[in-house]
Amino acid sequence: MLGTVESRAKLACLGAGAVWGLFWIPLRGLEHAGLHQLWVITLYFAVPSLIVLPIAALRWRHFARGGLDLQITILASGVALVLYSMSIIYTEVVRAILLFYLMPIWGALLGWVVLKEAITPLRFAAMALAFTGMLTIFGLGLRVPLPQNIGDWMGLASGVAWAVVAVRIRANPVHEAVDLTVGFFLWGIVMALGAALLLAPAGVASVGQAGPAMPMLIAFVVVLVIPGTYLSLWGPKHLNPGVVGLLFMTEIVVGAISAAWLSGEPFGLRETLGVLLIAGASLLEPLARLMRRRAPGGRA
Repeated sequence: MLGTVESRAKLACLGAGAVWGLFWIPLRGLEHAGLHQLWVITLYFAVPSLIVLPIAALRWRHFARGGLDLQITILASGVALVLYSMSIIYTEVVRAILLFYLMPIWGALLGWVVLKEAITPLRFAAMALAFTGMLTIFGLGLRVPLPQNIGDWMGLASGVAWAVVAVRIRANPVHEAVDLTVGFFLWGIVMALGAALLLAPAGVASVGQAGPAMPMLIAFVVVLVIPGTYLSLWGPKHLNPGVVGLLFMTEIVVGAISAAWLSGEPFGLRETLGVLLIAGASLLEPLARLMRRRAPGGRA
């Protein structure tokens, strides 16, 4: 049933992945404004950080009660996205995405070791189906790229970091998603700004050029990024970390479709097949559960 907490959590993760699949749209606008890519990432974090700052001030007692455990979780989430964003700069986009989306493997393994949650044959089949779909979309057959440069390692590390976040949220569901969301942006801007100042200090001079792209960025952040981040940090409270990684793969589906629609990038038979395989992976467990329910004497 869609009314169960687990079902709502799955929908939340699917929706969050879809939001991140549109991540590139305002980034493209800021890049066209002439900003260095590291300063693009900084602005991307700066806007939501300013918006959620009043919430942080109102909820300071919650942050204090959460203590170091809460700070470690939100720090890891900020590290994950900043590393993922930087990996897109320092390696091929396709390699960054593929290496990040090894995340379901790390999530399933950490869930097994830390949370004692079994990796079922059905879950293993779903992972295999999703990876096949991802590799099909990117035209790589069955070849998974191995890290070869700093950008590749950032992409791989970002997936591991997000798996750690999913496990920590699942193990410590007491932390409220609103606090995780606020902390995510505040830690994210600290790290993004630090990286930009360290690696591209001259780029700060061009930040003023971003003016024409800012209305789109602000609208995107308010309507999609902040709600999507909340969903991505609420859903893992109720799901196995490996499942969270699989559901987030809607990012690839939405990213491929939106890029074809808005940028004229190719979307043919191969991309369609890949999208169907990834969608099938997300639906495998719910469909299996529905079939068990309908079987004589079956139950969920």
